[in-house]
Amino acid sequence: MEVVFFGAYDPEYPRNAVLRRGLELNGVRVSECRVPPGRRFWLRYPALLGRWLRRRKHDAASASILFVPEFGHKDVPLARLLGHLTSRRVVFDPLASRYETKILDWRRKPTGSPSAWWNRVIDRRAFRSSDFLIADTRAHKEYYGREFHLEASRVAVVPVGFDDRIFSRALADFGRSVRKTDEVFTVLFFGSFLPLHGVSEIIEAARIVSDMDKSMNFRFFGSGQTLASVRARAAELRLANVGFEGWLNQAELAAAVSRTADVCLGIFGRTEKADRVVPHKIFQAMALRKPVVTARTPAIEEFFTDRENIRLCPRGDARALAEAILELKEDRALYERIAQKSYELVWTRYHPAALGACLRDILEKGLYGDSET
Repeated sequence: MEVVFFGAYDPEYPRNAVLRRGLELNGVRVSECRVPPGRRFWLRYPALLGRWLRRRKHDAASASILFVPEFGHKDVPLARLLGHLTSRRVVFDPLASRYETKILDWRRKPTGSPSAWWNRVIDRRAFRSSDFLIADTRAHKEYYGREFHLEASRVAVVPVGFDDRIFSRALADFGRSVRKTDEVFTVLFFGSFLPLHGVSEIIEAARIVSDMDKSMNFRFFGSGQTLASVRARAAELRLANVGFEGWLNQAELAAAVSRTADVCLGIFGRTEKADRVVPHKIFQAMALRKPVVTARTPAIEEFFTDRENIRLCPRGDARALAEAILELKEDRALYERIAQKSYELVWTRYHPAALGACLRDILEKGLYGDSET
């Protein structure tokens, strides 16, 4: 079996980097037919088609599966056409629907707007043109089925996991030794400041923590939609325990998390999408043996158990978040249990080889049958 990653995507994006590596570790031949993301579809279609034809000319092996990675909704119709012409199946890993992201989460247009309608059309065409879909959580699988009328047997769940070459055991061990000698307790958020991240709740929690324990710091890595308002709120509150830094590449980020973080934060947003996702950052932090605090959501509880391998708190409750962080600082036994149990869990189930085996099995079964993975 050969799997061709097809479309306009970033090969360094964690989701497809993990799946490509995972498939290769499980003996699956992986190749790609790719153009850089960002081009309009009427420009990238000819480029993709040209690459496909050149690939077919020089590669005698036939691809059994065309795999369209995350956010490639507009590439699925071309993949469907090529799949039809060459008797290849098309598998799509959307990671999220465009409507869900742009309309429900980012809220850039009203739900009744032409933009909302058009994004649902793009979603519907991509989802229903694929032979099979991959979802990152059961909550997302149920959403796809409900919103786009997909049979459950056409969608399987493969969590996002983490890249063990970057968020490595060696880095986890290094971070553990460094943090033992640092007297400052640091709470770290890293991400793209999307509404689903709920960073405004973290700022309010930082204010509460600063009143109770001035030795604790909050650091924020990244940028995005809500950064300006979050920084303005921190300035308004005159929070001396909060610092902001810009984007880091994946290797720099892993090193920074390992070296500086005592606790890592997940997501706290109140949008619908926040109920359905478990972002990369949670698996990545756990791989570095960092305890994670995040909001209690249906998706999170698919994989993790409160006070066993994660610390959960109610959404929209900054005081509960502050208390959870303070508890982890003060209760060392709880801290160590969550850090170690989460580390053991992700290195057992959610590293690339494990997820690649899961995806390989789904594909080898011919994309039929029970997909409750």
